[in-house]
Amino acid sequence: MELRHTLVRPLVTEKSTTIHANADAYAFEVAIGANKFDVKRAVEAFYGVNVVDVRTMIVRGKIKRSGAYSGKQKNWKKAIVKLASGQSLELFEA
Repeated sequence: MELRHTLVRPLVTEKSTTIHANADAYAFEVAIGANKFDVKRAVEAFYGVNVVDVRTMIVRGKIKRSGAYSGKQKNWKKAIVKLASGQSLELFEA
């Protein structure tokens, strides 16, 4: 998989901010076909940091309903990336 297609967007939510504060880790939405090695290479290439650990998970899409019609949101993949000590991403700093 190409590096530019691996990272979809950073996740800046209340939960990901808590993860960053407690474990110095960052959350990203990644391509559904990306594996841990692809995510590690992409983060190191785009942000110039050393990645220590990558955890990935599939987030199941929710079933939504509007009146008589119902549908399902698509599944997506989330990656939690832990950096080497002393490193950080400027994107997440407030």
